[in-house]
Amino acid sequence: MMIHIDPKNQSERDNYKLLTGSIIPRPIAWVTTLADNGKVNAAPFSYFNIVTADPPMISVSVQRKQGERKDTARNAVREGEFVVHIGGESSIAKLNLTAANLPPEESEVEHAGLTAVPSDMVRVPGIGEAKIRMECVLEQAIPLGGTETSPSTDLLIGRIVRFHVDDTLLDGGRILADVLQPVSRLAGSNYARLGETFSLERPQ
Repeated sequence: MMIHIDPKNQSERDNYKLLTGSIIPRPIAWVTTLADNGKVNAAPFSYFNIVTADPPMISVSVQRKQGERKDTARNAVREGEFVVHIGGESSIAKLNLTAANLPPEESEVEHAGLTAVPSDMVRVPGIGEAKIRMECVLEQAIPLGGTETSPSTDLLIGRIVRFHVDDTLLDGGRILADVLQPVSRLAGSNYARLGETFSLERPQ
């Protein structure tokens, strides 16, 4: 028997639980930005995906707090740049540490004991421990949800201007997922490893 739920008749938290429990597994964007004091901000976001490959663009949705932008969105909009990393099993513990709610003047990169590395095309440093880095310039920042005067999220569209990929991951230009060992987000405090994979030919 199906249960029919009108999202307008329940709380934001209840809708959140349905979304994060249903739309799984979700890739994690591990994002660095530059604070106005020069500190490197880092945070993970699982509202993340590809937008297009021509030119390469990705999207990261950064939820607001009581209508106020989080550090990542505020920094990305001010600087017009950010770097997205793909975290794997080897870096997931430190990725989780960067989710800490630190004051804007403190660096999650320093807090987690990570290594900041220079970027080629943007001012924002990357995270040396990540096997994939994507330097992005901000294509658009779109306030969405909530109300007209108090949006609930900022949808950041980033245009990738440089890829950095560990050479152990590449085979003829393709990423070896079993070597990357990506980690995905589930609901609550749960994550998932890459499990058994299978192939299906696309119909003609």
